[in-house]
Amino acid sequence: MAENWDGNYDSGNLSEESHRDNLRVEPIYEAFLCPLTRQIMRDPVTIENGQTFEREAIEEWFKKCRDSRRRPTCPLTHKELKSTELNPSIALRNTIEEWTKRNEAAQLDKACRILSLGSSEVDILQSLDDISYICQKSKSSKHAVRNAELIPMISDMLKSGSRKVRFESLKTLRIVAEDDDDNKEAIAAGDNIRTIVKFLSREHSQEREEAVSLLYELSKSESLCEKIGGVSGAILILVGMASSKSENSLTIERADKTLENLGKFENNVRQMAENGRLQPLLTLLLEGSPETQLSMAAYLGELVLSNDVKVFVAQTAGSILVEVMRSGSKQAREAALKALNQISSYETSAKILIHAGILPPLVKDLFTVGVNQLPMRLKEVSATVLANIVSSGANFEKIPLDQDHRTLVSEDIVHNLLHLISNTGPAIECKLLQVLVGLTSSSSTCIDIVAAIRSSGATISIIQFVEAPQRDVRVAAIKLLHNISPFMGQELADALRGAAGQLSSLISVIAENNGISEEQAAAVGLLAGLPESDSVLTRRLLDEGAFRIASSKVTSIRQGITRGGRFFTPFLEGLVNVFSRLTYILEGDPEILALAREYNLAAVYIDLLQMNGLDKVQRVSALALRNLSRQSKHLTRLPVVPEPGFFCSIFPCLGSQPIITGLCRIHHGFCSVKESFCLLEGKAVEKLVACLDHTNEKVVEAALAALCTLLDDDVDINQGVSILDSAEGIKPILEILRENRTEALRQQAVWAVERILRKEEIAYEISGDQNVGTALVEAFRHGDHRTRQIAERALKHVDKLPNFSGIFTKMGQ
Repeated sequence: MAENWDGNYDSGNLSEESHRDNLRVEPIYEAFLCPLTRQIMRDPVTIENGQTFEREAIEEWFKKCRDSRRRPTCPLTHKELKSTELNPSIALRNTIEEWTKRNEAAQLDKACRILSLGSSEVDILQSLDDISYICQKSKSSKHAVRNAELIPMISDMLKSGSRKVRFESLKTLRIVAEDDDDNKEAIAAGDNIRTIVKFLSREHSQEREEAVSLLYELSKSESLCEKIGGVSGAILILVGMASSKSENSLTIERADKTLENLGKFENNVRQMAENGRLQPLLTLLLEGSPETQLSMAAYLGELVLSNDVKVFVAQTAGSILVEVMRSGSKQAREAALKALNQISSYETSAKILIHAGILPPLVKDLFTVGVNQLPMRLKEVSATVLANIVSSGANFEKIPLDQDHRTLVSEDIVHNLLHLISNTGPAIECKLLQVLVGLTSSSSTCIDIVAAIRSSGATISIIQFVEAPQRDVRVAAIKLLHNISPFMGQELADALRGAAGQLSSLISVIAENNGISEEQAAAVGLLAGLPESDSVLTRRLLDEGAFRIASSKVTSIRQGITRGGRFFTPFLEGLVNVFSRLTYILEGDPEILALAREYNLAAVYIDLLQMNGLDKVQRVSALALRNLSRQSKHLTRLPVVPEPGFFCSIFPCLGSQPIITGLCRIHHGFCSVKESFCLLEGKAVEKLVACLDHTNEKVVEAALAALCTLLDDDVDINQGVSILDSAEGIKPILEILRENRTEALRQQAVWAVERILRKEEIAYEISGDQNVGTALVEAFRHGDHRTRQIAERALKHVDKLPNFSGIFTKMGQ
């Protein structure tokens, strides 16, 4: 007899009971072993001298003889053979097979006892290994394992407290399942699939790897794919593993192939899509039957997609969805529209859809009436998609909709949109208003939209939506009016002045105290865009309490009560602008003057001037201070000089004027920031000078305009120049003149420099600066008539003085 037949385990590692069980297994007979391999023969063959070998082994021996150019010999006797013919030993093979079956049956019987009696870990591991070995030998062995009802026992081992046992159980089940659908079904019985899925989340990587490999084997059976997908979380975990950066490559590959198998069923495909694996769904959408395509498109419309996925879907399936929308059935078009609604809500994916040709069929669906028109619920989806597409910011004036090369901003197209807005329900109204909001967000297309609104006479209709009960409709209408206000501000102002309640509605929106909303920012932005010179509108706003609300809101922001948010900046910009309207109608109006003093407007705008980073706030603040400062010369309280008495008239030497202190150097009266809006008293000069160095020309223009009020004809110009000099404001004004950034800035700078040069000592210093002289010459040559006159006067101031540059050099030494 030879050694124990399987020989894979050292008997010393087994318990005594297990060792006794081994004694019942039939020993291996020497005749069963191949002399070359010392392994049990499966296909024994006999050569001419009667020796028996494993066919594969003796064939390899003969090949070596040929390769070494030797005559074939017997491996045992080393004698030459005349022939290499092999004769099958059928009787021996049958004997070996019968012996093998008996031994396998005995081994499986032993495994049954060990797995069912709660044996030691070592015994269980040995039995699992025996089962694996037996199953790998032949398919009939796998049948024997199933018939012995070992599969439920192995499955029970998945719940063992030993990690080694759990791991070996997963491995054994995988081997048992390979190429045997009946065994797969047996393994999937009961709650086993759920148990296997749980292993995918285990901390131990080997357990995860074996679990996913087992699921991969089971997923090869189509009948089990739905069952695997039906386990809660199974597909989610597999999707995560397939895209993992930390799992080993085999685990990732097995997870990916398992998902490929599961993708044969639509329910699984839906789950994959829901968890971010879109490719199977898109494949079915592109290649499936019409019914499958419809189903996938409909489900795509229900998904919540990340922006990256939207781009991927648009690139992969955008064209086919657009084609379905163009020529499919109503049911298919509905599914395609809903999918496009999801995809189009991101700028990049929306632009991909534009390239795929979505606009022509989309606009056609919206405007078509009669038997072929879409139901209103689908027109609402079309309007939503169009609003998404327009918000992408594409160049819509260059994207043709038809053979006539009409575009979204063509007059008749806009007229149709306006007509739809006035003749549909709130949902479509809102989306189409959003379309117009998107089209008016660009100044190039806004001009076309404004022209169409004017020609259609739709201004009043749009303004009426300000009072719509639906918040989304109100917000869209207000944003649209805000966008077009720079191009038709006076028309909107006239309409709001004559409207019954729209102005009140706008102010009520601004007054809300639930944080800062988009609606509030749009409403105050609309009012801010209306002409400041419209005093009638300003008084209407005053009557409606707009300035009281604006004052309260600005104060709340300055004190930190109202904090920043997404719409903080546009809201504050609008408030500051609306509030500044009061400064444009101060002159000759005691009521407005009293209100400006009550709100302490000068102090408010001096404070707001320091809000760095908010250019519009700084610009409006500087302009408001300019307006207020212009009134200071009228509002300063002039000192009362007593009439000379009788003796003073007789004796003039007794009539010397009393010395009055506390007078404003500029206005020669008693000034204050609150009562007379004096920049000097409000310590605003330095703050305005700081703005002269701003990168935004509009802020510089406004700040310079405010400082120029210190050089007006009705104030003490000499003192104004001295104050600017003390605040280090002359140098930046000269720099503005030299830079010549804009024509408006040059005109202001020339005016200011001419005033500054009226002070001889300043002119004396500046006369040596050739750059200033050159800048004045350029203004004289290229400026408008008024600027040339002022520049000429400025040059005369300089030219009157002799050139003392040499003396300056000595004085500076």
